[in-house]
Formats: sequence, C-alpha cells, structure tokens
Amino acid sequence: MLFQTLDNKKECIGVYYDGKLYFDRELPKGISETWAYASFLRDREIRYGYLQCGGKSLDNVCPSHLKEQWETTCDKLKAFHRSFHEAKVDLNENCFFDLVPERFLLKFCDVKNKITKHVFENYEKPRNYNFLVELSKVLCEIESQKLNIDLSSLKKQMHEFKTRQACKRLAGSEPYIKYDMFGTKTGRLTTRKNSFPILTLSKEHRSVLKPRNDWLIEFDFNAAELRTLLALSGKEQPQEDLHKWNVNNVYRGLMSRREAKQRIFAWLYNPESKDHLSEQAYDRKSVAQKYFNGVQVSTFCGRVIPADKHHALNYIIQSTASDLFLNRMIDVHDFLKDKKSFVSFCLHDSLVIDFVESEKHLIPELKKIFSETELGNFMVSVSAGKNFGSMERLKI
Repeated sequence: MLFQTLDNKKECIGVYYDGKLYFDRELPKGISETWAYASFLRDREIRYGYLQCGGKSLDNVCPSHLKEQWETTCDKLKAFHRSFHEAKVDLNENCFFDLVPERFLLKFCDVKNKITKHVFENYEKPRNYNFLVELSKVLCEIESQKLNIDLSSLKKQMHEFKTRQACKRLAGSEPYIKYDMFGTKTGRLTTRKNSFPILTLSKEHRSVLKPRNDWLIEFDFNAAELRTLLALSGKEQPQEDLHKWNVNNVYRGLMSRREAKQRIFAWLYNPESKDHLSEQAYDRKSVAQKYFNGVQVSTFCGRVIPADKHHALNYIIQSTASDLFLNRMIDVHDFLKDKKSFVSFCLHDSLVIDFVESEKHLIPELKKIFSETELGNFMVSVSAGKNFGSMERLKI
C-alpha cells in the first residue's frame, strides 16, 4: 500500500498513510510503496518510485492532470523553506514535520501519493534496481553524519587568496555530505547544491576534515578504470601499480610513470587515437563491441545508457568502474554496521572511514572486502591520517 515519509532522518519517524499521519516507531501494517528511501525504513521491503523512474524529480514525472495541484503545493513548500532559512532553522537538526502545519502535510502527501502511484503504473523497474536501493541506504546514512570541520587548520595558508576564498566557501556550506546518485549518466556520484563540497575540495585544503573518532582510513583502487578495462576484456590484473606495469610491459621502459599515465588515458578515451602499443595491451575494441549496440550501452553492472559511438567506451568503463566501487562501499558499510568505525565519505575511487583505534585489527579484512570486486581482485592502497590532508600510506 502507498504511503509517504515525512522526513528521511532515522530519528524523525513519521508517515502519511490512508489519509492520516502516523508518528510512531510502530508503523502502519501493510505499507509497501513510497516515493523515496528514509533511514527508518532500512529493514523493510519497500518499493521506491524515485528509484523506479531512474532518479527523475516529482516535477518531471507528475502527470498533467495533477500539475496545477502539485505546483500549488510546491509553492507552499518553498515558502516554508524560505522561512526556515531566514529564521536560521537547521533542517539537519530538526524534523520537518515538527515545523509545518498538519494540514499542509496532509495535502502535500496526498498529491505526492498520486504522483508515486502514476510512476509505479507507468515506469519499468531498472535492471539495477536492487543495487540502487542498497546504495540509497548507504548514502542516506552518510548524509546524516555531521562532519568534523576545523578551518583553523588552514591558518598558516591564509596569506593565499585561494585559501581565503576556500575558507569563505566552506564556512558557508553545511557540514554534511549529500550525494546525488543520479547526477551523471554513468552513475558516478555528484553532490547536491547544499552539500559540503567534498568532490571539489582541493588537496591543499583537505586538512579541514578531521575524524569524529581517532583516524581517517582511506581505501583507494589503483588505476580503477584501466583495471576495469582489463577485466572486461578477460585479462588478468597485475598485482602492482598498473602505471608502472605499463611502463615496463607496454611502453618498453622508455618513459616515466607520469608520461605512461598521460599516454594511456589520452589513447583510451579518444576513439580516433592510434597507439599500437596501447592497443596490444588493452583491447578496447572488443569491449566496445560487447557492451554497445550502436544506440545504447548496457554495462556489466546492469546500467543502460543512451550513447553514440564517440562516447560509448567512455560510458562503459567509467560506469562499470563506478558501480564496482560503489558495490564495495556498500559491502564495507554493511561489514561495519555493528562497529564503532563508520563510512564517512567517498571520493571518486576511494573510500574514507572514520576509524576507532580499538578496531585497527579490522583494517586487513576491510582491505580484502574492498579489493574483491565482481570482476576480480583490484589492487588497493591504504592510507591513514589524523586529518584528510595528512594521509600516509600503510603497508598492509
């Protein structure tokens, strides 16, 4: 049966069901379909309209006969949000349903229910739906965790204009990371407008991020996209730095690691590029033929992406590499669910855990979980630091 959540935070339990509002840990029996995931639904079998329609907004999926009603309701919602902003009310620290009239919640959820019903009746469930559900759970939990931000760590760099600008930007951002799982065609995560800018934070300013526990531990794939291409073409993974391996085994030892890295990527993502040595080692042609039918890419991980020939290989590799990484994040998160350490955030192909000193014996097991992708074992480096700007490599 259709219902709507009134907030997505774990401690803010409230739902709309059958014309009524419920604020209780004992949710109504029979609820089974809603628009989007909320933390208090973690252990329930629920269908999510937001995932079924591939991340489209309610505005985009709203049927024409509900447009006027939905727009009127949204105008009121926006007015509430403006008032919260002006009054400096933090929605990260308060339950939304405590701040608005009950009559508004009833109207808002009623039309939201109708739009959600329309989605379930008119949109086909994507192939990777179950993966999207599990990813939603992890990202929602990350979003609920307040970051430990210390801008004073940049005090010695304040003579630099870019540091002053960065501090101003960071001071104005919320101390929460809010990822958008539908922000790119390939499935690589982006962050929403009101998020802490983790994906664009420069290396010089990473020291502002400190653990809430004792350490930050980072697990990072070595050359994830190249390893994905090797795996998709059925070739073994070298258990050493792949760019150094390329220097000695692909480019005959005639260049530096940096030059080899630049050369392989310049060739890889330019379909017009010709490089005989690269083509001997990496079979991009057969991979493109296997996963691209001329109009769309169908990846190993179940994503279907409209594409032209020029972008097809890019989408295949980047999407598959991203999903392999996100699956590893989900498994690491599940492993830590009864531990004090927790997944703090992810950055491209690396996963950062807020770690408790007493659980350091878990690091080898976590490395093993992270390395075991669906396409074989990928080489992983592990780093640790008292802040994100002072990470040092661990020998594990």
